[in-house]
Amino acid sequence: MTPDQLVRHFIQLIESKDLEGALALIDEKCEYDNVPMRKVFGPEGVRETLAPFIASCSEIDWVIHHQTSSGDATSGVVMNERTDRFKMGDRWVEVPLMGIFTIANGKITLWRDYFDLAMFQKAISG
Repeated sequence: MTPDQLVRHFIQLIESKDLEGALALIDEKCEYDNVPMRKVFGPEGVRETLAPFIASCSEIDWVIHHQTSSGDATSGVVMNERTDRFKMGDRWVEVPLMGIFTIANGKITLWRDYFDLAMFQKAISG
């Protein structure tokens, strides 16, 4: 897979709530940095961060508005502009953000998302 394809596949796995499948694409030393929140490392750190949140959503839809990438099947960089949507109860919570992923040896080694935490907290509180 190219870096672009890898990140698109990763997002599809998150959308289908297949966290274990998504974690298989993450390197053991991956840094996951939710910039306004905290950094975690490796698949276990990502699992601990995302599993409770994913479980609280009945649907997930990450809309990629723009995506660009460089590199080849083993390494590269992917940047995207997305709206991450989470169905919680009977409403959708939407988070506009920018993401960057680095790929090495066919795995995600860095996943960093930039978003407005206050806007997200307001949206989640309804």
